[in-house]
Amino acid sequence: MFPTPIQKSSASVSLLYKISLPICLIIWLVPLLAVAITSVRSAGDITAGNYWGWPESFNLIENYQAVFENTPIGQYIWNSFKVTIPTVIGAVGLSCLTGFALAVYRFKSNIFVLFLFIAGNFIPFQILMVPVRDMTVQTGMYDTATGLILFHIAFQTGFCTFFMRNFISTLPFSLIEAPRIDGCGEFKIFLLIVMPLMKPAVAALAVLIFTFIWNDYFWATVLVQGNHIMPVTSGLKSLNGQWLAAWHLVSAGSILAALPPVKHFIAGLTLGANKG
Repeated sequence: MFPTPIQKSSASVSLLYKISLPICLIIWLVPLLAVAITSVRSAGDITAGNYWGWPESFNLIENYQAVFENTPIGQYIWNSFKVTIPTVIGAVGLSCLTGFALAVYRFKSNIFVLFLFIAGNFIPFQILMVPVRDMTVQTGMYDTATGLILFHIAFQTGFCTFFMRNFISTLPFSLIEAPRIDGCGEFKIFLLIVMPLMKPAVAALAVLIFTFIWNDYFWATVLVQGNHIMPVTSGLKSLNGQWLAAWHLVSAGSILAALPPVKHFIAGLTLGANKG
């Protein structure tokens, strides 16, 4: 059922693996390396068509300083934090409650309600563009942080509920049944007994949702128009000049925009790696 570990594979398969893995990694890293190198090129180097060659000069300090001085990248990054952090808190907080309810309480429509949460994840989000935009315009939440945050919470809660419900279902039911016999209320059981056990799942889910929301470009472009709340993903396109493409500034802004999710992703990978 499961693939054979590479250590137990034949010599030919092991050799093919050792050759193909570095090649795949290089192919995957080439665009990232190109962006990193472009972020330190000079504008004249790009104008001359030197996209893949060795830079004539390394303008590391000049380019990154120009991004902060000549573009609103700082405001865009702050806007991303203002949208991402409340969304993570709202989506993860709601999913803890809904996941607990679906995992602990056995009612007739339990599976149907869970199916509704899961089914929302299979809907192509592109077909929601027009109705969601019209709804935000009619409710006065278009081009506002509130509208973008509420939509992200609603859209991410389905996956988060599925994640938390499956985690809580693995906990021994006796941990919930015993305090019930002693007269403990349901909310106290959730808050004092279940929540401490959910900390690893909450941390991992928060890192994942943070990455999803921070890297969102589609909805940040559809639901936001002004620079006052535009996240960094959709704001990068404004770093180009009106008549001349400043790709060195766009690349430098892209590197800055990628730092927070990379940091959180690395934190998620190392979560629980240390004992105790």
